[in-house]
Amino acid sequence: MGIQRLAAAMGCAVTLAAALAAPAFAQSPGPGSGPDYGGRAPASGDTNPVSVTREQPSRVRASGRREARPAAAPDPAAILAAATAQAVAAGVTCQPTEAANPGKIGESDVYEIACANAAGYILIASTPPQAFDCIELAGTAAIAREADPAADVGQQCNLPANQNSTQVISGWARDAGAACTIDQAQAVGKNEGNMVYEVGCASADGYWLEKVAGTFTLTPCTKVTQQGGTCRFTTPAEIHTGFQQKLAGTEAAGCQVTQIRLMGSNANGEFYEAKCATDGEGYITRLNTQGAVQQVYPCATAQRIGGGCTLTTVAAPATGGRP
Repeated sequence: MGIQRLAAAMGCAVTLAAALAAPAFAQSPGPGSGPDYGGRAPASGDTNPVSVTREQPSRVRASGRREARPAAAPDPAAILAAATAQAVAAGVTCQPTEAANPGKIGESDVYEIACANAAGYILIASTPPQAFDCIELAGTAAIAREADPAADVGQQCNLPANQNSTQVISGWARDAGAACTIDQAQAVGKNEGNMVYEVGCASADGYWLEKVAGTFTLTPCTKVTQQGGTCRFTTPAEIHTGFQQKLAGTEAAGCQVTQIRLMGSNANGEFYEAKCATDGEGYITRLNTQGAVQQVYPCATAQRIGGGCTLTTVAAPATGGRP
């Protein structure tokens, strides 16, 4: 994954509004077409936030004045049926379990639907129908609030069943090969139109997870951070510990890793320099495509590999000569 191509512009959470005209949503039609975000919070003017409205029936008093009548209790089965029909019309894959109807945008009903073992959606019964992924909306909101805790993040998914971002993303990551204990997960942006998620692991290196052509791929945070990306859920200590674990069973097994440098790659794999806590001790390692160490070169003898070590200062080789 080309980390440098992660979308730099934040998109906006959907704001369901009575006064918001249908063309405002036309830029993001269809399933999974939520906000394109990555590096910054929504700029002022990115949204036109107003509120979802729910009409209140009224009745006329004997005096001739009109007063509001209590709204009839919504029928959950009818709402679920209507939301399911909208999901089908919008082309989303969903095994519906629950739905809500928070209001309207103009004349168009707005629904939230929860899907079994998957992300839910905000659905707008417009022409054409529109769907916005709950996980993408939650990711947008989280990043916006990091920049401004008081940010207006617009309409979010509120059904309890849709507060499942970590669970859903964790399943995708495990299917892609993540073997760690996942404790955090969030949508973080788009890479050339593909959604990117971050996965945090307990006391271990985390990942960026990208879906390309229907298949999920993992990029460890060790590489993400070396290529200029940011992992919010993985600390430098976790990255160093994860790399140190890769060195088990090699001559570098005793190295307490304190710094890492991605040197480059070729047909044989990726090359990293690892600096150790012991002064003058460091190694260049070659990793295969699965991230396993294939070869280890002590810095003292690795001057010809990619220009040698730069994190570790080694003693100059002794020169021969007469005493």
